[in-house]
Amino acid sequence: MTELIRTAIRVEGVVQGVGFRPFVYTAATGLGLNGFVGNDVDGVFVEVEGPVAAVREFLELLQRDPPPLARIERVTTRAVLPTGATSFAIAASDPAGPRRALVSADTATCADCLRELADPADRRFGYPFINCTNCGPRFTIVRDVPYDRPLTTMAPFAMCEQCAAEYHDPADRRFHAQPTCCPACGPRLTLRDEAGRALPGEPLARAADLLGRGQVLAVKGLGGYHLAVDAACEEAAAALRARKHREDKPFAVLVADLATARRLARVGDADAGLLTSASRPIVLALRRPGAPVAAATAPGNRQLGIMLPYTPLHHLLVRAAARPIVLTSGNISDEPIAYHDADALERLGGIADAFLTHNRAIHIRTDDSVARTFRGRPMLIRRSRGYAPEPVAVTRPFPRPVLACGAELKNTFCLAKDDRAFVSHHIGDLENAETLRSFTEGIEHFRRLFDIDPQVVAHDLHPEYLSTKYALELAEVDLQPVQHHHAHVASCLADNAADGPVIGVAFDGTGYGADGTVWGGEFLVADLASYERGGHLTPVPMPGGAAAIRQPWRMAAAYLDTVCPGTAAGRLDVMRRNQARWPAVVAMARRGVNSPLTSSAGRLFDAAASILGVRDAINYEGQAAIELEQLADPEEAAAYPAGIEAGHPFRVRGGDLVQAVVDDLAAGTAAGVIAARFHHGVAALIEAGCLLLRERTGLRTVALSGGVFQNTLLLNRTVSRLEARKFTVLVHSRVPCNDGGISLGQAVIAAARDRLALGSTRHDVPWGRL
Repeated sequence: MTELIRTAIRVEGVVQGVGFRPFVYTAATGLGLNGFVGNDVDGVFVEVEGPVAAVREFLELLQRDPPPLARIERVTTRAVLPTGATSFAIAASDPAGPRRALVSADTATCADCLRELADPADRRFGYPFINCTNCGPRFTIVRDVPYDRPLTTMAPFAMCEQCAAEYHDPADRRFHAQPTCCPACGPRLTLRDEAGRALPGEPLARAADLLGRGQVLAVKGLGGYHLAVDAACEEAAAALRARKHREDKPFAVLVADLATARRLARVGDADAGLLTSASRPIVLALRRPGAPVAAATAPGNRQLGIMLPYTPLHHLLVRAAARPIVLTSGNISDEPIAYHDADALERLGGIADAFLTHNRAIHIRTDDSVARTFRGRPMLIRRSRGYAPEPVAVTRPFPRPVLACGAELKNTFCLAKDDRAFVSHHIGDLENAETLRSFTEGIEHFRRLFDIDPQVVAHDLHPEYLSTKYALELAEVDLQPVQHHHAHVASCLADNAADGPVIGVAFDGTGYGADGTVWGGEFLVADLASYERGGHLTPVPMPGGAAAIRQPWRMAAAYLDTVCPGTAAGRLDVMRRNQARWPAVVAMARRGVNSPLTSSAGRLFDAAASILGVRDAINYEGQAAIELEQLADPEEAAAYPAGIEAGHPFRVRGGDLVQAVVDDLAAGTAAGVIAARFHHGVAALIEAGCLLLRERTGLRTVALSGGVFQNTLLLNRTVSRLEARKFTVLVHSRVPCNDGGISLGQAVIAAARDRLALGSTRHDVPWGRL
């Protein structure tokens, strides 16, 4: 007689709303096993009973071949007494107890649903809200967990008989797919004018016609509204820029398929993998010469942000329009994306000529993610739709639950417990009440979804950041102030599942320094718990403070007055262009009036860009540096030298690069060559600083972080130089190197300090050698 055993199984990870229960049901019944499967606050629970060999095969299948959207973190088993069960069932969800179940990110339409969408014989033919357990909205419609339909924004839509039959059939692809619907019972499209009045006719066809006639269309997506125009129409793209008050920042372009993407940009295999992934980010790729895209879409930019459709509505719209479409966030510049219908009509009514909308509510606004590839790996620039709220796994658990409040710009927050760090979707720049509301509401939503009651709250040192003020107002928590650039380095460590110590190179625009100055060109020796400032760029004044960020010519004035005062600077075009204010700004810098000292690498790039005539004033963050990278001649290999002043910490003379720029300009060297030599010079000074710190500490691993490393020319040259010197180099992949990754760094620093306080981790940073 065959021996029967019964095994209880617990599966944790992203296993709800992704077809895991029907997968288990099919696998178990196919092997002749009895028992049950269900959802609870921890994930999925299973009991199987049958022959030993069949149970073993089931366990192997469970981990070897899960549903496409599942992300299994752990599987635990225990033997239980057989019950003599004679069938396999799907049990009711159990909402009791502390929550550990994960919520899936919103996921691009799968191939099966696309086939149905295009099949005239299918009852969902052309239906813009088609989905199944392998695709569709998740995070943006979830109100609470367990992930069941009554706790989503699909609750108002009662399923028709056919949809209900699919939903309750364990053998069906739509078994317990919470957004399941069809034209008879689901959400519906409406086309409205700028005043919100419904327009007659078939909404999609009329919307496509409006795009073809150069109109601006607002489109309700998964996480908010987009603004769309014909990407090849110069007048339409220019009109969108003017109405949106977005002078220069590039727009993303939605294309129907990969073949079209490759006609517009140089899309390699790694880029194609990102574009076609379930996350469907905007992917930055090199624009092809002569690509049929309006100049106003991405003015003066060698790159295009390309995206493929990720909802049925996007598939239908781009095909009906029969052309690439600009698809940009539905907001006025610097405001958060609109996602409530009434708010969208009010805020976008002066921008859009019509609204393609629907009656399924968005619970939480979520911008599109942005990525590029670096040496074949994904490199996230904005981590949001398609990635959040899936956690970043960490190597060691958090001793106590943590809330990390992030930075001021490109804000994300992070809630963490056990071995999971839930980095939020992109919140934006915390500079207005609406974005602050998104920040606070997002924190409360994550706390509820993942049952995290933080005992430790980490925040930036800057006392005026709204995220810092939020942290300081919280009661009954342990506050952990974290230096900005230490958080950058720790974020890179966590991104690479490393603890340190490392040489951390944190190059960005601004960060509040431990000495009260503005840091941003930092060489740190750091682990997760602590850091020491090993070196930095030589500080220079920022004349006018924040005005120097908006007007890079001010940084040119400060650097030029430092390295080549007097007649040399007077011969430069940058001085003549700004001659009316130049003397006053130089005097301000010399006296130190409203001119904080900064070691910022971003401000060094600004100075070089202005001197080269790239840009004296910016319309979005980092614009001067981005355009300087665009200018650089890819064939030039020489690097400007920069001296190092020995000390503890040492100083790298960034002004030497400025002097070299001035000298080459005077010699008539082409601007593209100068821009390339400047970039290579920054890579060379990073190499020199890391070599000096290796001599002092013996460390051979370098972590690169900070927004400056979004510059792929600089990043590539820096990594190549360091690897040639036998360094191990860590760069970002899962979270952005910019301030969008700061919250993760703050969280793991707070955890490391907790472990130190508990005596479970020794202090590894070799301070005595610095």
